[in-house]
Amino acid sequence: MALVVRPSRIHSVGVYTTTPIRKGARIVEYAGPRITQEEADRRYEGCERTYLYGLNDGKTIIDGEGLGAYLNHSCEPNCEVDEIKGRVWIFAMRDIAAGEELVWDYSLYDDDDPAPCYCGATHCRGTMYSAEWMEKLRLHQKAMLIEKQAGAKTPVQRKRARKTRHRGGRRRPPARAKG
Repeated sequence: MALVVRPSRIHSVGVYTTTPIRKGARIVEYAGPRITQEEADRRYEGCERTYLYGLNDGKTIIDGEGLGAYLNHSCEPNCEVDEIKGRVWIFAMRDIAAGEELVWDYSLYDDDDPAPCYCGATHCRGTMYSAEWMEKLRLHQKAMLIEKQAGAKTPVQRKRARKTRHRGGRRRPPARAKG
């Protein structure tokens, strides 16, 4: 199959197929150097754009490069990601027509920085975070409000000071192009 990178209505550039892709086909590997969470934090402190993907081991981060890193997020994806023997592959969830942009649901989690979604899907969540993570954040914010009203410094408030950002899923999306 032939894949090309070109401008995307979702964000900056995206990956498109020039030939049809059958449901279940392995499309591309999410490849790049393997680094630690600490190294990822050091390298990308304050950066808006990263192409980081945390492996299931909870320790290893792929610093994405190549075609796999350029697939955009969509709340109605045509691709999905699967980790197989330490490698991350992107598969077709359905038949994909030539000319379509390849997109997957980032389902971000483990952070609370804004990650607005611009996919334009009919049922867009408005965020690249998973629904489960958004519920967890909502409950956490509610607990913090209760603690604040009580005037106590709690483990919840102290724990918030240290964020672990790279446990699975894509850490941060590329920043949306302005203009």
